[in-house]
Amino acid sequence: MLKSYLLLTLAIIFEVVGTLLLPLSNNFTKLIPTIGLTIFYISSFYFLTFALKLIPISIVYATWSGMGIFLITTFGYFIYHQTVKWQVVIGLLLIIAGVVLVNFYSISNYKNS
Repeated sequence: MLKSYLLLTLAIIFEVVGTLLLPLSNNFTKLIPTIGLTIFYISSFYFLTFALKLIPISIVYATWSGMGIFLITTFGYFIYHQTVKWQVVIGLLLIIAGVVLVNFYSISNYKNS
């Protein structure tokens, strides 16, 4: 199970990096960022498929998308100097709480079955 979560973590990291390269690609007109984001997205889906071997797709997708939203918003604030209102911060904290709850109770279901 730990290996699946490590692969899911890699999928999240590659997806976040790929997404952060989107603005640099300038609508896919800059070659290097476009190639980079393509490689990162493909790598993300590659690792995602391996995470699905032991973790249900609903848990994988909730974790992948939730953590992606949180990390992209956080990096967008620090790298691209995007504004983040306090309401957004509360929403992000709720996303993290949701991801933790979903994963905690899904893991406890595996142990009980």
